[in-house]
Amino acid sequence: MRTLGAGAGACFATLNLSGCGGDGSDPAPDAAPLWAANGNRNKIVVISDLHLGIDDRYTETLANRPLLIKFLQCLRNTSDVRELVIAGDFLDEWFLPVHYPVYTDQAQFYRGVIANNLEVFQELNRVVSRGIKLVYVPGNHDLTLEAEVLQAAIPGLVQVRDVRGLGAYYTGDRKEIVIEHGHRYDLFSAPDTLTNAALCGNGDSFLPAGYFYARYAATWVLEGKPSVPKNLPPVTNVPDPSNVDQYGAYLYHSVLKKISTRMTPYEGLEDKIFDMHICGFNDSYSYLDFYPTQQADGTISAPVLFRNIQRTWADRQALNRVKVPSSFATAVTGDYESFYTQARAQYLENPDENVDVVVFGHTHVPSYRSLGNGKRYLNSGTWIDDNVDYEDAPRTFAVLTTGAGTTGAVYTFIGEGMANDITHKVSQGA
Repeated sequence: MRTLGAGAGACFATLNLSGCGGDGSDPAPDAAPLWAANGNRNKIVVISDLHLGIDDRYTETLANRPLLIKFLQCLRNTSDVRELVIAGDFLDEWFLPVHYPVYTDQAQFYRGVIANNLEVFQELNRVVSRGIKLVYVPGNHDLTLEAEVLQAAIPGLVQVRDVRGLGAYYTGDRKEIVIEHGHRYDLFSAPDTLTNAALCGNGDSFLPAGYFYARYAATWVLEGKPSVPKNLPPVTNVPDPSNVDQYGAYLYHSVLKKISTRMTPYEGLEDKIFDMHICGFNDSYSYLDFYPTQQADGTISAPVLFRNIQRTWADRQALNRVKVPSSFATAVTGDYESFYTQARAQYLENPDENVDVVVFGHTHVPSYRSLGNGKRYLNSGTWIDDNVDYEDAPRTFAVLTTGAGTTGAVYTFIGEGMANDITHKVSQGA
């Protein structure tokens, strides 16, 4: 694993003060505000999916990082901002090639991510010092990030967690707003302490299946997206949909087949490319260990990793405190629209909730949906450099104005003092 030198470690230790290599001054004190502020401090800004990496070779946010720093400088000079909420995927442990050096200390890994992005953390501390409440909820790419590591870097940070790797933050004048990453409802990204418990002999293996295909996909991207023929084992017998268990397994196979056909790194299917010594894992696995196919007894399952994943989904949802459970078939075939569906089911149309506005991240696709009667769903998008899922508006964020009638909008950050309202562009009918 990349280790911290003495300078980086010392800088991390004093990050909450003035940062490293400077005189303690406050850079860009005159940065132009994001907009002409009103007289009330009633705006809640939500950013998500920053994906800051351990190394500039292994990060999805490099070109946009200076603009993120400028955004934070502008934000702290925008006098009507009450809160800044980081809605998950702040730091990234998933965008790593499979040949990244094996490590066992995840706290040290995240300290390395922080050290590699010191300027961002310095600006976040300055946001706090300006009297803006700074809140973090976990995402899937940083679901293993322990609270004390982040707290040491930003002492004034408020962290909202309800299950390890998950959190939902209620805010606004009437607690009418809820903000979470959204991976709680995603089969591939929600914490999974069940499916690999027997394999690992413990309940600590809570990394979901998405971690493995994310590492595989990152390898392919970092290798230049090669087209390498792969002889993936087939499924020849399609179960009848009435067989809920096996049809669910078939749907899981179909999703992985689609991913595996498109993402084809140089590594062989039988190579032990996943050398895992974190989160309860202590072994090496191949892609075929992970890939679901037809077994000798005719059932469909991955042979080693995430065997019969369809059978644990209901219990996973209970452990992850999902208010309104979904079926495995719904979860495995989920798309961007499914997160709007979940926002409605879990909060906006749930009689046990008193929420008017839901904000998710996770999809990287900014969105605004109005249900009428003051009910809204927003997605804050992402800050990664190359957003293949939504190229039209980079560096997006959500802005909520709380009050008697809470409103919401989606913006894109252009540069100092320039944030464009793109709500109309990302709006869809209910």
